[in-house]
Amino acid sequence: MFRGLALTLTLGALSLATAAPAHAGLLVESAENCEPKPTKQVFLPWLDPLNYVAVTGGDFESGAAGWKLSGARVVDGNEPWRVSGSDDGKSLSIPAGASATSPVMCAGLDHLFMRYFAKSKASLLGTLTSHLRVEVLFETSTGAVGSLPLGIQVLNSSWAPSLPVPVVANLLPLLPGEHTPVAFRFTAVGSASWTIDDVYLDPRSRS
Repeated sequence: MFRGLALTLTLGALSLATAAPAHAGLLVESAENCEPKPTKQVFLPWLDPLNYVAVTGGDFESGAAGWKLSGARVVDGNEPWRVSGSDDGKSLSIPAGASATSPVMCAGLDHLFMRYFAKSKASLLGTLTSHLRVEVLFETSTGAVGSLPLGIQVLNSSWAPSLPVPVVANLLPLLPGEHTPVAFRFTAVGSASWTIDDVYLDPRSRS
């Protein structure tokens, strides 16, 4: 199932595993409290029984609080299932060439997947050259920030949940509880524009 795939992919990040950092970098200093957060089966209607925790500000109802936006902006309109709240009415527009980076979160071996909702708009030419690139930002033991590609979202003109995206940089124990600080970056590559909403991370622990 999903977990077997994630564990296979995370082997590629084993070379990044290290002991406590010699220098605390920006992500460590920015990391939020690593205490467990409430989880729920957000994607159960799509046959995904895993429990997920909301990425901070990932419903965009608070104006993308904590997110770093480069050309992206909060707009009216929500994914139609309103999984984060029945009264939700906002999402994040990422025009061609723009990007958005989430707040720093605590993640570890108990955080294996990230999912979100997305839709796109593209010209005929854009359908051949465009995608949404998803990356995880992580910190090394020296305090440097690196990035790893998690995958791409292909064009879809209607709202749809993403596939489970394996988080492959979750093996750096730089924070208490064997966690590492991570952030997620979404970049619109090519000429298509994107809208995303309700970004979630899957912890292994169950509520």
